[in-house]
Amino acid sequence: MAKDTYLVGLIGSGIGPSLSPALHQREADRQGLRYLYRLIDIDVLGVEPEAVGDLVRAAGDLGFDGLNITHPCKQLVIEHLDALAPQAEALGAVNTVVFEDGRAIGHNTDVTGFAASFARGLPDVPLERVVQLGAGGAGAAVAHATLTLGAGRVTIVDALADRAADLAASLNRHFGEGRAAAATPDQLVRLLAEADGVVHATPTGMAAHPGLPFAAELLHPGLWIAEVVYRPLETELLRTARAIGCATLDGGGMAVFQAVDAFRLFTGREPDATRMLTDISELAGAVGVQK
Repeated sequence: MAKDTYLVGLIGSGIGPSLSPALHQREADRQGLRYLYRLIDIDVLGVEPEAVGDLVRAAGDLGFDGLNITHPCKQLVIEHLDALAPQAEALGAVNTVVFEDGRAIGHNTDVTGFAASFARGLPDVPLERVVQLGAGGAGAAVAHATLTLGAGRVTIVDALADRAADLAASLNRHFGEGRAAAATPDQLVRLLAEADGVVHATPTGMAAHPGLPFAAELLHPGLWIAEVVYRPLETELLRTARAIGCATLDGGGMAVFQAVDAFRLFTGREPDATRMLTDISELAGAVGVQK
């Protein structure tokens, strides 16, 4: 008889507002599963991010089926795992851990989540010259996804020049020389004038960080815009871009498809992505703070 009870959790800092529990539990309810999704907040526990290894071991001992991992533990968790899926190994970050036969296996569904969302929402856009804003954890995942989708060249723009350079170097090692470059924000005028599209992977536009990541006049109708922020689903960048005729993609799809992939890894069952896209619209519209 197929298993119908699952215990999973999320390890991270300040994760109280996360939509992951609701996304997973709504889909599990529709599939008739008993699915307990627990928040393991290091702030609430009063432990440092380096305690993630102890938390993962404890979850395994307690019979958890899997864990989601978020900031600031995605890199720190790696040394405490028994194996990594290829995507997680290439990225050097894990956001999903599955317990199998006493082993903890690390995966990264941020990469596959963004790729699936992009392929669904912007299927026919040109990808020769892509500009990405943000070289943090989300930025690394979406840059990998964009190059996996066939982008010719991704230019990483970050206020921290070293961080942009490090990510570009890592991408070139993985995808081949010349596929990525680093730039600073003062180069955006030229870069956006020549670009096919923009991937936005900074916190700007979240409820706590309102505004635009660059001057509105740098937008032009020939650009497509893909957003990572999902609360709110319509950021000022997306609203401004749509108003001048840009093709746009909100961050809800990435949030859903990374959850779709994690749910599949945890349960071996196929979630309904269309229903979960409706869920994210309802859930993200209900509250104004992003995880």
